Amino acid sequence: MAWTKTYDGVEPVRINKWLGQSGVCSRREADALIADGLVSIDGEVVRDAGRKLETGQTLTLNDRATAALAEGQTLVLHKPVGYVSGQPEPGKIPAARLLNMANRIGEGEPPGRAVLPPIGRLDEDSRGLLLLSSDGVVAKAVIGPQSDLDKEYLVRVGGQVTEGKLSKLRHGLELDGRQLKPARVTQMEPQRLRFVLKEGRNRQIRRMCELVGLEVADLLRIRIGPLNLGDLPEGRWRHLTPDERDQLIKGAG
Repeated sequence: MAWTKTYDGVEPVRINKWLGQSGVCSRREADALIADGLVSIDGEVVRDAGRKLETGQTLTLNDRATAALAEGQTLVLHKPVGYVSGQPEPGKIPAARLLNMANRIGEGEPPGRAVLPPIGRLDEDSRGLLLLSSDGVVAKAVIGPQSDLDKEYLVRVGGQVTEGKLSKLRHGLELDGRQLKPARVTQMEPQRLRFVLKEGRNRQIRRMCELVGLEVADLLRIRIGPLNLGDLPEGRWRHLTPDERDQLIKGAG
């Protein structure tokens, strides 16, 4: 099945950079797909690897492209604080550095030199469940525009938690001038909240809490759709099983 998404950014962006940031594939893989004539913008096949996407344009990876990406692999990582999910800025440590034999749980080889982009954001100050994958079908299931998978987080906050603040967190907040989708937010302990979100804006939970006068002290992602972090130790990784892959794809709707 073809993968398609409309670019809603403000500034033009290179196709390979956007696909990498979206978690669909690496920049190198994007360049290869373009070279093979498997990428189109608004129905026109792209031949120029330097082509940029403009706001409102729709990019499509055809069936052959998604089939090729599906041959990739997906790793499940318990990311610690202090590691960045994607391409690091100078001085930052990429989470991919943890993908070695010493940190492996179960069977399967580490990716070696293969580039496995993160599927969804988990910022440097947050920890928990992170998927890294070269499987375009998994990427579409988790972060595609039609995905219905929710994400669950345990959050420790500073500040006074009130019913009024919880109500605002559940609905009524805006970020970057856009209304947020309703969130399920419950108070587990005086300073501990559980968030279940249907979207993943940049640093969304931290920014939501700031808007109601709360400060996030710790943020742990424990679930993506049917996939749970479980007892995977911090800093360790394992391969996604075929059954888990099928559940993610089915759960995405």
